[in-house]
Amino acid sequence: MPPVRTDRAAGVNARTQPLVKWAGGKSQLLTHLAAHFPASFQRYVEPFLGGGAVYCHLQPKHALLSDSNAALIEVYRVVQQQAEALITALKEMQPHVLEPDYYYAQRAADPTALSPVARAARFIYLNKTCYNGLYRVNRRGQFNVPFGHYKRPPRLCDDDNLRAVCALLQGADLRHVDFETVLAETGAGDFVYLDPPYDPLSATAYFTSYTAASFGRGEQERLAATFRAADARGAQLLLNNSDTPFIRQLYPGYRIEAVEGLMRAINSDPTKRKGVTELVIKNY
Repeated sequence: MPPVRTDRAAGVNARTQPLVKWAGGKSQLLTHLAAHFPASFQRYVEPFLGGGAVYCHLQPKHALLSDSNAALIEVYRVVQQQAEALITALKEMQPHVLEPDYYYAQRAADPTALSPVARAARFIYLNKTCYNGLYRVNRRGQFNVPFGHYKRPPRLCDDDNLRAVCALLQGADLRHVDFETVLAETGAGDFVYLDPPYDPLSATAYFTSYTAASFGRGEQERLAATFRAADARGAQLLLNNSDTPFIRQLYPGYRIEAVEGLMRAINSDPTKRKGVTELVIKNY
């Protein structure tokens, strides 16, 4: 029997859920990943935070969280520091979730002219009401996903859940930095979960536009080198990626397991979404 974890945050709702939808999010994979999480650790580190499904599941007392998407990290900081103001702002936007004109007005708004709370509310509104829940920007960093046309009104805010995430984030150090900067600070006692943009399964499957920068094979190679350096310092590392020959070749000597049958939900045509094989790579 594995030892009982003592590093879980106290006073956080056991059913805490991610606040945003995120392409490649790990809510679906959690049942498969749970068997791979270490029994104990002192600090949780996640350099590709996204929707934070694994973070919400593990609920660690201490965490170092980062993402290349500055707007996303600002949302988490607002939740951490101004949760009640954000709840109020989201409630004001809730009546407009099925209104395309309101959506496009929000999308066209200059976020630099808004307060942090208003920017965070706008981010969540666009995330919940855009097409297919995608976050995609153009080369100028402008959000460009069309309206979603949902049959039922999307719920912008679950008050209790947002407050639970706020409580959880009190133990988190939130940063907008490169993954290599975060991993350089890791070592013994840290559990590092890595969920980078995936290596494409085909030439037409490339989706890395969470920011204006891309995440190509050069970045995958840099990530693998950073993985090895953190391993040498004693960190426990677990990484997910596509099951491609390129990714397998980047991690020789580590434990690699293929997880079958996961549903890839990025395809714009729901009838073409199908189960794919993903890799779980770890050093313990």
